[in-house]
Amino acid sequence: MLLALLVITGLAGTITSTSISGKERKFAASHLKDTKNDVLKSVKGLSQAQLDFKAAPDRWSIKECAYHIAIAEKNLWQMLDENLKKPANPEKRPEIKMTDDQVINMMEDRSKKIKTTESFEPKNTPFNTLDEAMESFKSLRAGHIKYMKTTTEDLRNHVIQLRVGWIDCYQLCLFISAHSNRHTQQIEEVKADLNFPSR
Repeated sequence: MLLALLVITGLAGTITSTSISGKERKFAASHLKDTKNDVLKSVKGLSQAQLDFKAAPDRWSIKECAYHIAIAEKNLWQMLDENLKKPANPEKRPEIKMTDDQVINMMEDRSKKIKTTESFEPKNTPFNTLDEAMESFKSLRAGHIKYMKTTTEDLRNHVIQLRVGWIDCYQLCLFISAHSNRHTQQIEEVKADLNFPSR
């Protein structure tokens, strides 16, 4: 019975030399989980005035940061999913110039500004409230954590080109979790502004 269940779920005899290692799997799942918790904690209990506050007219509010985090979770994972449906392209691995740590550090480094694309802009998201955005984020991220714990996909040999350079699909998973951390930092920067409402 157990063997039948394992076969049905694709977990029997499918871990191969091209699958990510147990250490890689554990690290990515933990990073996804930790950064999810940080996002949810950063917006918890805030008033509408606090959510809507902008440090300057051209800066994002906390609500806008949250909308961006949620839509990016969907759009970036869709990019990963679409890439995995294509044939593996290990011949592109020499194009990868960043280590896993460098991908994370590059994305989490708030000293380097990166302008987002139109489809990732908060104003272009489908969310009407913070709760909507966070429910979407929580649901998607839970699925992504589960995926990382169980996937047998050849993530390392599916290579994709982003604006920041070539990375493999395992690194894209790290990019996604680091992206939410980047904007959690941005939320904390908004809170630290001297004019941030006290309630």
